[in-house]
Amino acid sequence: MIKPEMSLIFTAFILVILGIYIMVAKRNLLRMLIGLEIIATGVNINFITLSLIKFPGFLDPLPHAIVITSILLDGALVGVGLALTLVVYRKYRSLDVDILRRLRW
Repeated sequence: MIKPEMSLIFTAFILVILGIYIMVAKRNLLRMLIGLEIIATGVNINFITLSLIKFPGFLDPLPHAIVITSILLDGALVGVGLALTLVVYRKYRSLDVDILRRLRW
């Protein structure tokens, strides 16, 4: 029988792999931002799950506080990233990363 902690670790692993695939395979700036957020979600799930495995039957508040801080920082990252994406799209009419790389000074 599979323990719930192992299924959470497997889910976190799948999320991280999916986020890495999106970051590598997709050339759209918005999709890359979404892939980064999927990676952050997988890492947060993994962090909480590993704290449950280390102290069985005990909820340690420190990992929860760190994950809440991480969620807040991810929200700020999404806000800044979406603002930059919007500015880039308005200026260059494209979100393709390969096209934007050619615009170096």
